[in-house]
Amino acid sequence: MALLAEQRNTIVSTHRQHDKDTGSVEVQVAMLTSEINAISEHLQGHAKDHHSRRGLLAKVGQRNSLLKYLATNEPARYQSLIAKLGLRK
Repeated sequence: MALLAEQRNTIVSTHRQHDKDTGSVEVQVAMLTSEINAISEHLQGHAKDHHSRRGLLAKVGQRNSLLKYLATNEPARYQSLIAKLGLRK
């Protein structure tokens, strides 16, 4: 379920704050979101894969923690990120 290097590079390039940014909250949330989407797609075909489901829940919890941090400290960045990723409705 890991991302390929080219997928990782495109995610970083679209969500980074500056040229050398690879670890900002926006980049981390975008990476986790793409991994969550890939695992969710996998679980639709493999409903009894409980190990992957546990990994999915861990990634969702980590993304939720990062989003809470961003919402508390930088509300404008939080709003733009969830709009860009389409997380909340």
